[in-house]
Amino acid sequence: MSRAGRTLAVTAAVLLAAQQCAPPAFAVAPPPIDNSLLPSPAAPAPPEPTEQRAPCAVPLRGEAKRLRPGQLDGVDLQAIWRLTRGAGQRVAVIDTGVQPHRRLPGVVAGGDYVSGGDGRQDCDGHGTIVAGIIAAAPDPEDRSGFSGVAPEASILAIRQSSNTFGPLSDPSSRGFGDVTTLAMAVRTAADMGASVINISSVACVEGTLDDRALGAALSYAVDVKDVVVVAAAGNVGGTGQCPAQNTTPQTSVIVSPGWYDDYVLTVASVGVDGAPSAFSLTGPWVDVAAHGEAVVSLDPDGDGTVDAIPGASGPMPITGTSYATPVVSGLVALVRARFPRMSARQVMARIEATAHQPSGGWNVQVGNGVVDCLAALSDHPASPPVPKPGPAPVRSDPPPRSAPARGIAAAAVGLCLAGLAAAGSTRLRRRRRDDVTAD
Repeated sequence: MSRAGRTLAVTAAVLLAAQQCAPPAFAVAPPPIDNSLLPSPAAPAPPEPTEQRAPCAVPLRGEAKRLRPGQLDGVDLQAIWRLTRGAGQRVAVIDTGVQPHRRLPGVVAGGDYVSGGDGRQDCDGHGTIVAGIIAAAPDPEDRSGFSGVAPEASILAIRQSSNTFGPLSDPSSRGFGDVTTLAMAVRTAADMGASVINISSVACVEGTLDDRALGAALSYAVDVKDVVVVAAAGNVGGTGQCPAQNTTPQTSVIVSPGWYDDYVLTVASVGVDGAPSAFSLTGPWVDVAAHGEAVVSLDPDGDGTVDAIPGASGPMPITGTSYATPVVSGLVALVRARFPRMSARQVMARIEATAHQPSGGWNVQVGNGVVDCLAALSDHPASPPVPKPGPAPVRSDPPPRSAPARGIAAAAVGLCLAGLAAAGSTRLRRRRRDDVTAD
């Protein structure tokens, strides 16, 4: 079942009155899928030698009792868990690694494209927060009330990017991971049995980029391995974030992997009041939205929770499309556990169709609207989502299951962590920690 549009339409009028005019085509479309560029299967490893260049970043500890609504406070997890808790689903977190935590039992080592670990090291603090939102087990002693969306799903940890490492070949560079290693990580996750892949980092540029290997990997994951890929829409307004907001059809800030819309469920952020987050990058690839503000999750440097980072005038809340994305990944795990016969594309369509539709229909800010977990898990069949404006996508045939790779052609475009709180390690309290393999 094909999803509408990678070459899509968007205008400023969509934001105000989507029904009143037919929007023109968006200025930039992704390259066609070239299955010959699918990365070959290989053990994860950095493509070149790296070294740690900054201390590991550590967010602030969570408060014992929050005074304001949190990210998941509006989600009736108890009602959801009477239907399913996500058992049997493996969610790959392709990120900065996932640090072992007592409330994430049995994290599977998926490999490391940054250093010499196995994926269960998180010097940036980002991937652990993401993984906690997906699958943290409840803890009756935690008075914050935090737990993950799908606590019986397992996490496959793949470290693919880091702001604290850099290549030895460029002593002045800080940060490691690009669309090439992301393509490799997607293939690895699919081959290791992931049913869901969470990507909370993005490449966003003005113009275009050569990420064809990533496109081939996404096609392989969805069409060959039947994986649901959930990705962040990206952020604007912070250091190391996307360069500008998309406000007109001529704006050409594109986001990868989001612009491969036929293969990716792309997630925007809203606040706890349901309004679109000001930092959430708009675009024709946006499919749904979830809460990405007032985030609470697992402490990557302890056994408790975190809910803030140090700021110039005091603690700042954790926010970003990075953290809206795992809400949807957790929901995907729940849907796949409850309806195991659904294909990846059917699951994607169901989540879009059961979201709270905006009054004017699909729009570039929140796509089909904020996800509705209970509706997505209902026994009643969902109506097909309203197609996005624009022509239907032109897709390649899926690659054969034994498709050999014949090379990788991709620009070394760096990735931004799509969480404003954890994107720049200079904004986090730091302490030194050796980068060692987890037990």
